Amino acid sequence: MLVTVAVAGLVAGVVGLSIAVVAHNRVNQVVDECGHMLRRQLQIAGGTVDECALRDLAIVHYDALKEMTGRRSFSLALLNAVGDGVVISSINGRSETRTYAKAVQAGQPMERLSPEENQALRAARLGKGPVVSMDDPLADFGDEAATRT
Repeated sequence: MLVTVAVAGLVAGVVGLSIAVVAHNRVNQVVDECGHMLRRQLQIAGGTVDECALRDLAIVHYDALKEMTGRRSFSLALLNAVGDGVVISSINGRSETRTYAKAVQAGQPMERLSPEENQALRAARLGKGPVVSMDDPLADFGDEAATRT
């Protein structure tokens, strides 16, 4: 009986070790493949960063409506390396949610932005994201008369 248990333990140990070796070899293979793909991508792109890839982002949470607290509304800026992208805002109330998307080209909004949207855009451009406080001194809220859309 004792010999049977010992043999079973030995077999289980050998099987476990074999699985570990196979897993280790596979991990090394995947790491090598990833390195190869990255080197190939750099050769294709000429050693530069893809300007179309999203690079800068920032999100500002705030209370948009007096009836809703808890900073459930937000403005999110998503920009690429040249400053093209979008600012997405979600105004959340008790009975409805409104979502807006405004285009940005070369870091400049194509439509008028609310103070919160402007804060998200500036924070993304300055690399201050992903989460930005409304109290952040980098905020340039623009025209205080800006209306929420």
